[in-house]
Amino acid sequence: MSASASLAMTHLVSFAKEVDEDKVTPGVLGFIVFAAMALAVWALMKSMSRHMNRVDFTQVPDPKAEQPEQTPADADADAEPSGQVGKKQG
Repeated sequence: MSASASLAMTHLVSFAKEVDEDKVTPGVLGFIVFAAMALAVWALMKSMSRHMNRVDFTQVPDPKAEQPEQTPADADADAEPSGQVGKKQG
């Protein structure tokens, strides 16, 4: 074993002694729960991406919105030619 390897091992042993044994850590169960949640989020994002790719974002105009309803006074004004409003021929 080289001197640098033994120095690294000594450092790790001293770090292990610094860990308080009374501390509560998540452990293996916490890792499994976190990994399951991460996989679930990944699956949901993939599903959402697939559904968003299927959506057609082109908007079709509403035929009823193109022609607003006319009142009888508006219908009479539209019936006469625009250049001869109020003039009588005769």
